[in-house]
Amino acid sequence: MKRYPKRRASEGERSRGKPKACPFCADNAPEIDYKSEKLLRRMVSESGKIMPRRRTAACAKHQRALARAIKRARMIALLPFTQEPLP
Repeated sequence: MKRYPKRRASEGERSRGKPKACPFCADNAPEIDYKSEKLLRRMVSESGKIMPRRRTAACAKHQRALARAIKRARMIALLPFTQEPLP
């Protein structure tokens, strides 16, 4: 009987593991506020872009709140719109 080689799973077929829990849904989670600059800076990339859900591990509800808070903080100059990359 002829044996066929095992094929590799394509990218869409691979198991992704257990999804991360939203850090803001926990009981003692920090509140998302446009004035909490320290929290918002962690959710923005080095170039100043808002990080996607797959990086922040936030649920859809809290990702929207994060984006809203970051945009408000930018408007009142707590966060920069863009940052110059280091040479």
